[in-house]
Amino acid sequence: MNEQYAVDVLICGAGAAGLTLAIELARRGIRFRLIEKSPEPFHGSRGKGIQPRSQEVFEDLGILDRLFAVGGVYPTERRYRDDGSVSEAHSIEHNVPTAAEPYQQPLMVPQFLTERVMRERLLELGHRPQFGCELVAFQQDADGVTAQLTDTAGTQAVRVRWLVGADGGRSFVRHALDVGFPGKTLGVRALVADVQLSGLTPDCWHRFGDGDLQRQIAVCPLAGTELFQIQAPIPLDVDIDLGAEGLTAFIASRTGRDDIQVHAVSWASAYTMNARLADHYRVGQVFLVGDAAHIHPPTGGQGLNTSVQDAYNLGWKLAAVANGAPQPLLDSYEEERRPVAASVLGLSTQLLDNLQRGDMRRGREVHQLDIGYPHSSLTLGNAGHRAPDAKLRGAAGQSVRLFDVFKGTHWTLLGYGVAPGSVLPRAGLQVHYIGAHAERVDELGQFQDAYALAIGEWVLVRPDGYIGAVVASADVERLEGYLLQVGLHPV
Repeated sequence: MNEQYAVDVLICGAGAAGLTLAIELARRGIRFRLIEKSPEPFHGSRGKGIQPRSQEVFEDLGILDRLFAVGGVYPTERRYRDDGSVSEAHSIEHNVPTAAEPYQQPLMVPQFLTERVMRERLLELGHRPQFGCELVAFQQDADGVTAQLTDTAGTQAVRVRWLVGADGGRSFVRHALDVGFPGKTLGVRALVADVQLSGLTPDCWHRFGDGDLQRQIAVCPLAGTELFQIQAPIPLDVDIDLGAEGLTAFIASRTGRDDIQVHAVSWASAYTMNARLADHYRVGQVFLVGDAAHIHPPTGGQGLNTSVQDAYNLGWKLAAVANGAPQPLLDSYEEERRPVAASVLGLSTQLLDNLQRGDMRRGREVHQLDIGYPHSSLTLGNAGHRAPDAKLRGAAGQSVRLFDVFKGTHWTLLGYGVAPGSVLPRAGLQVHYIGAHAERVDELGQFQDAYALAIGEWVLVRPDGYIGAVVASADVERLEGYLLQVGLHPV
């Protein structure tokens, strides 16, 4: 690292996006600093759904089992009708895991628990967020950023190579860059509160007044806690009492029941829903991730997941360039992630329209497994989509998952029926051969079902689990050129 920099990366904001980026940099040995202006961690559950693609990301980061241990499945919906009748239904499609897609159901983990698990993982890697530290100004030039930070000790200036704004929808970094944030206010104001209450059972998601914006209310048990989350649309111009007595009265007015009592409020918010997308994700040496770059209505559980995957995309690229990869690699971050956010904004808005009509159904469209980068400048050949999982047999007889082969910070090159030694070894690249007499055997046919390669083809998997290139043996020189483009030089 050049000694003119205090650290390579300053991350402003220690929510899910900032923590993901910090973990990515920490496990790659990149020097960074993670700051958060709030004096303590966020203790609400604004984002509670972890979609299947994010589950794959969290498996790679080493925290998926921990999240399953503190979270749980989404409960059945119980709908209460005006005539006193009750019906139960699953709003989320229940699909069976496959070899290629081992996770098929959203996982419910309150946001404060997700972030706690992430902070624990970051601490294992030797780092922690600095709470109560605020970015108040910055200037950048061609070589880096000079940031002014304020904490209890006063104000200090730090010189960094890159600044990342992970500081939410009201992002100071985005405002300071004067990056436009076009979109629209959706004309829906909502209440969300994490509470302790009695009168409802914790075995289902209770819904009243479906399809009626004046009376709609949902009360959902929060997995891993003894709390319930209250969700309801509210009038645009009416103040709501967010205390225990006020919320008890609010529930009674929406449900007609006086037996549901709120005893304590852990966190509550009344907010207006927006759908907005930043004009740019990068200005010089400064990047935007998460809600600083896009904000969504909460329908479909897309916001936190999109934010985590922004940081997952940017992290390995910053690390690669810090270690000598060509600078243009960083241009691919906005190129790849901004179209994803635009698509997700459309989906979340459509699901909000459906919700207002009482339709809560969710299917594959929210899982984010079909997100890919087929038109990216980092895509060579018929590539760009998510790399599927598959079970193989090792030459020693053991079973091995491809996801275990991919796990870590490296690139992975798979040769199908290829003679060993035809690609030069290099740091940061693991090469594996698959074939009848190779180190890995596709005994169950799962690899070929998922990848459909011809004998002699190579598939290159990026550190973030997307396929970067598919080439034939005759085109191995193109593969060598690609590896140089991303900073992987022969030893």
